[in-house]
Amino acid sequence: MSMQTVVPETQDDIMAFQQWFFKKTIEIERDKRKLEDDKRRLEMQREKLERDRKDFCRQKEADAKFRAQEEYVLRMKQQVLEDELRKLADEKQHLERKREFYDRVRQYQQKQEPTPQENPSVVKGELFFIGVQSEIALKKRYKDLVRIYHPDNMCGDTETLQEINREYDRLRMLFAV
Repeated sequence: MSMQTVVPETQDDIMAFQQWFFKKTIEIERDKRKLEDDKRRLEMQREKLERDRKDFCRQKEADAKFRAQEEYVLRMKQQVLEDELRKLADEKQHLERKREFYDRVRQYQQKQEPTPQENPSVVKGELFFIGVQSEIALKKRYKDLVRIYHPDNMCGDTETLQEINREYDRLRMLFAV
């Protein structure tokens, strides 16, 4: 067996080793604290990112709900506008038919011989209210006639409107009795 030679360590070597060991221990402790601080900082950043992600998801969900509600309201408004447009088209068509009817009545009146005191272009008021059986129907017919024959309209006629007013007043008195 061979014997290893043990070199006796000197006091200076021991002291140098202890200083080196002490420095390394301090460096390791400092690195350990730094790693723990980094770990805490990363953990806080991770928690903040998680909160931000949840907030973003909530906001995205709220925005989606808001958009859905806005789209629903928009569709409802569009439906209302389309319905009103259809009603206006129907009303226009109805008024056109009435205008055609009253134009035919006017043409019929013009074909007949006028009495000397009557203006041949004015239709007798009775013809406008033929078939009216109630006060409500009378008012409705009167409003329709005013819309058609008011002088401010393109085809309006003052004398015809005056005749319509006279006949309306006469019939209103009859219905009121």
